[in-house]
Amino acid sequence: MEKLELTIEGMHCGGCATGIQMVTEGMDGMESSFVDLDSKKGTFEFDPEKVTKEMIIDEIVKLGYTAS
Repeated sequence: MEKLELTIEGMHCGGCATGIQMVTEGMDGMESSFVDLDSKKGTFEFDPEKVTKEMIIDEIVKLGYTAS
């Protein structure tokens, strides 16, 4: 498993954080996903053979946020 922390911009409420968390948790190979509105951080634990950093960022961007 690999762990990644991203800064996520554009979240305005708890629903934003929950939405990102739900979408990323649904990715094949994602072990865990935690998104915190207050710190604007997302922490993701995943199988690097199935998921890449770029794939996670792409899913977040599709929802209308920026991640780095």
